[in-house]
Amino acid sequence: MERVCVYPGSFDPVTVGHVDIIRRARHLFDRVVVAVLHNPAKTGCFPVAQRLDMLKCACQGMDGVSVAAFDGLLVDFAHQEGACAVVRGIRAAGDYEAEKTMADINARLMPELETVFLPARPEHACVSSSAVRELAAFGGDFAFMVPEGCAEQVARRFAK
Repeated sequence: MERVCVYPGSFDPVTVGHVDIIRRARHLFDRVVVAVLHNPAKTGCFPVAQRLDMLKCACQGMDGVSVAAFDGLLVDFAHQEGACAVVRGIRAAGDYEAEKTMADINARLMPELETVFLPARPEHACVSSSAVRELAAFGGDFAFMVPEGCAEQVARRFAK
């Protein structure tokens, strides 16, 4: 039986930390579905289509990894994908508390869906999409935080 996990997030934009979690999740599961949440109530920095493109570029050559957008409940998307688990990256204690709350809610809605927390590697602990956006907005060097092929798109977005 194929073991599928969903790795949800905004990926606004994708970072090297996200890519590390995707690679590590792929070692644990047969298939990883990277799921970009499309929340019509929120306007992201990058449109969902561009986030999907950046993720596809970042995941190029990774067998067993696919990229999709979803809206609505994560448990509904996970069920649709045949997933047995949700993977979440954790950088610090604050991340754990927020993610644990969501995991508990998802467990109530879909008890058979496990949540797997993967701690960030030390070299990625300071990497976040919001840090990329802030550095880019003020002309700082953010290239070390994003996968190859994505830095140009981020720079173009914040060009003055």
